[in-house]
Amino acid sequence: MASEGTDVERNDEKVDEQVDGEKAVAAAEAARPAGGESVRVDSWIWSVRLVKTRSAGATACRGGHVRVNGERVKPAYAVRVGDEVRLRQGIRERVVVVKRVIRKRVGAPVAAECYVDNSPPPPPREAIAPAGVRDRGAGRPTKRDRREMERLRGLGGPDSP
Repeated sequence: MASEGTDVERNDEKVDEQVDGEKAVAAAEAARPAGGESVRVDSWIWSVRLVKTRSAGATACRGGHVRVNGERVKPAYAVRVGDEVRLRQGIRERVVVVKRVIRKRVGAPVAAECYVDNSPPPPPREAIAPAGVRDRGAGRPTKRDRREMERLRGLGGPDSP
Protein backbone atom coordinates (compact mmCIF):
# COMPACT_ATOMS: atom_id res chain seq x y z
CA MET A 1 0.00 0.00 0.00
CA ALA A 2 2.77 2.40 0.86
CA SER A 3 4.40 1.85 -2.52
CA GLU A 4 1.12 2.69 -4.28
CA GLY A 5 1.01 6.02 -2.48
CA THR A 6 4.52 6.91 -3.60
CA ASP A 7 3.68 5.90 -7.19
CA VAL A 8 0.67 8.17 -7.12
CA GLU A 9 2.75 11.03 -5.77
CA ARG A 10 5.40 10.48 -8.46
CA ASN A 11 2.73 10.42 -11.16
CA ASP A 12 1.26 13.66 -9.79
CA GLU A 13 4.72 15.26 -9.94
CA LYS A 14 5.15 14.10 -13.54
CA VAL A 15 1.76 15.56 -14.44
CA ASP A 16 2.69 18.84 -12.73
CA GLU A 17 5.98 18.94 -14.65
CA GLN A 18 4.15 18.31 -17.93
CA VAL A 19 1.65 21.08 -17.15
CA ASP A 20 4.50 23.45 -16.25
CA GLY A 21 6.28 22.50 -19.47
CA GLU A 22 3.15 23.17 -21.49
CA LYS A 23 2.76 26.55 -19.78
CA ALA A 24 6.37 27.38 -20.58
CA VAL A 25 5.89 26.49 -24.24
CA ALA A 26 2.70 28.56 -24.32
CA ALA A 27 4.57 31.52 -22.79
CA ALA A 28 7.30 31.22 -25.42
CA GLU A 29 4.71 31.02 -28.19
CA ALA A 30 3.00 34.14 -26.82
CA ALA A 31 6.33 35.95 -26.81
CA ARG A 32 7.05 35.02 -30.44
CA PRO A 33 6.80 37.85 -32.98
CA ALA A 34 3.43 38.02 -34.74
CA GLY A 35 4.14 38.23 -38.46
CA GLY A 36 7.86 38.46 -39.04
CA GLU A 37 10.45 35.90 -38.04
CA SER A 38 13.04 38.41 -36.84
CA VAL A 39 13.58 40.49 -33.71
CA ARG A 40 16.03 43.27 -32.79
CA VAL A 41 19.25 41.86 -31.35
CA ASP A 42 19.17 44.11 -28.26
CA SER A 43 15.61 43.00 -27.52
CA TRP A 44 16.43 39.32 -28.06
CA ILE A 45 19.51 39.21 -25.79
CA TRP A 46 17.41 40.93 -23.12
CA SER A 47 14.42 38.61 -23.55
CA VAL A 48 16.57 35.45 -23.21
CA ARG A 49 18.24 36.94 -20.12
CA LEU A 50 21.80 37.39 -21.41
CA VAL A 51 21.69 41.03 -20.18
CA LYS A 52 19.69 42.56 -17.34
CA THR A 53 18.05 45.42 -19.25
CA ARG A 54 17.27 46.19 -22.86
CA SER A 55 19.21 49.43 -22.63
CA ALA A 56 22.23 47.43 -21.42
CA GLY A 57 21.82 45.26 -24.52
CA ALA A 58 21.70 48.33 -26.75
CA THR A 59 24.76 49.79 -25.03
CA ALA A 60 26.65 46.52 -25.53
CA CYS A 61 25.76 46.58 -29.24
CA ARG A 62 26.88 50.19 -29.64
CA GLY A 63 30.12 49.40 -27.81
CA GLY A 64 30.96 46.57 -30.20
CA HIS A 65 30.48 43.81 -27.62
CA VAL A 66 27.81 41.98 -29.63
CA ARG A 67 28.56 40.08 -32.85
CA VAL A 68 26.09 38.16 -34.98
CA ASN A 69 27.64 35.62 -37.35
CA GLY A 70 31.04 37.24 -36.80
CA GLU A 71 30.02 40.84 -37.57
CA ARG A 72 29.58 43.71 -35.13
CA VAL A 73 25.97 44.80 -35.15
CA LYS A 74 23.87 47.78 -34.19
CA PRO A 75 21.00 47.37 -31.68
CA ALA A 76 18.35 47.27 -34.44
CA TYR A 77 19.96 44.34 -36.30
CA ALA A 78 17.38 41.61 -37.00
CA VAL A 79 18.15 38.23 -35.41
CA ARG A 80 16.82 35.08 -37.07
CA VAL A 81 16.76 31.40 -36.14
CA GLY A 82 20.18 29.82 -36.68
CA ASP A 83 22.23 32.99 -36.11
CA GLU A 84 25.29 32.77 -33.84
CA VAL A 85 25.35 35.59 -31.28
CA ARG A 86 28.56 36.41 -29.39
CA LEU A 87 28.26 38.68 -26.35
CA ARG A 88 31.34 39.83 -24.45
CA GLN A 89 30.64 40.52 -20.77
CA GLY A 90 33.75 41.61 -18.89
CA ILE A 91 36.34 38.86 -19.33
CA ARG A 92 33.73 36.24 -20.32
CA GLU A 93 32.34 35.73 -23.80
CA ARG A 94 28.93 34.11 -24.30
CA VAL A 95 28.40 32.24 -27.58
CA VAL A 96 24.81 31.23 -28.30
CA VAL A 97 22.95 29.96 -31.35
CA VAL A 98 19.38 31.20 -31.77
CA LYS A 99 16.84 28.34 -31.60
CA ARG A 100 13.68 30.39 -31.14
CA VAL A 101 13.03 34.08 -31.71
CA ILE A 102 11.09 35.77 -28.91
CA ARG A 103 10.27 39.40 -28.30
CA LYS A 104 9.08 39.51 -24.68
CA ARG A 105 11.08 38.59 -21.60
CA VAL A 106 10.16 35.14 -20.29
CA GLY A 107 11.14 32.99 -17.34
CA ALA A 108 14.65 31.55 -17.12
CA PRO A 109 13.69 27.93 -17.96
CA VAL A 110 11.80 29.07 -21.07
CA ALA A 111 14.58 31.48 -22.05
CA ALA A 112 17.14 28.67 -21.88
CA GLU A 113 15.11 26.75 -24.48
CA CYS A 114 15.41 29.64 -26.95
CA TYR A 115 19.13 29.22 -27.57
CA VAL A 116 21.94 26.68 -27.60
CA ASP A 117 24.79 27.78 -25.34
CA ASN A 118 28.20 27.07 -26.88
CA SER A 119 30.10 29.32 -24.45
CA PRO A 120 33.40 28.19 -23.01
CA PRO A 121 33.21 27.55 -19.27
CA PRO A 122 33.95 30.60 -17.11
CA PRO A 123 37.43 30.75 -15.60
CA PRO A 124 37.65 29.53 -12.00
CA ARG A 125 37.59 32.25 -9.35
CA GLU A 126 41.08 31.28 -8.22
CA ALA A 127 42.44 32.10 -11.70
CA ILE A 128 41.17 35.67 -11.50
CA ALA A 129 43.68 37.68 -9.49
CA PRO A 130 42.34 40.51 -7.33
CA ALA A 131 43.18 43.90 -8.81
CA GLY A 132 45.70 45.59 -6.51
CA VAL A 133 44.06 45.50 -3.12
CA ARG A 134 45.71 47.96 -0.75
CA ASP A 135 45.28 48.35 2.97
CA ARG A 136 42.91 51.10 3.97
CA GLY A 137 44.81 54.24 4.90
CA ALA A 138 47.99 53.13 3.11
CA GLY A 139 47.86 56.24 0.95
CA ARG A 140 48.74 56.69 -2.67
CA PRO A 141 50.98 53.99 -4.15
CA THR A 142 54.58 54.91 -4.83
CA LYS A 143 56.20 54.39 -8.22
CA ARG A 144 57.69 51.16 -6.92
CA ASP A 145 54.28 49.96 -5.67
CA ARG A 146 52.68 50.82 -9.00
CA ARG A 147 55.32 48.90 -10.95
CA GLU A 148 54.86 45.91 -8.65
CA MET A 149 51.07 45.95 -9.18
CA GLU A 150 51.53 46.19 -12.97
CA ARG A 151 53.99 43.30 -12.88
CA LEU A 152 51.47 41.17 -10.96
CA ARG A 153 48.71 42.01 -13.45
CA GLY A 154 50.96 41.18 -16.41
CA LEU A 155 50.98 44.76 -17.70
CA GLY A 156 54.69 45.35 -17.19
CA GLY A 157 56.76 47.35 -19.63
CA PRO A 158 59.87 46.32 -21.59
CA ASP A 159 62.10 46.15 -18.50
CA SER A 160 59.82 43.74 -16.62
CA PRO A 161 60.88 40.06 -16.34
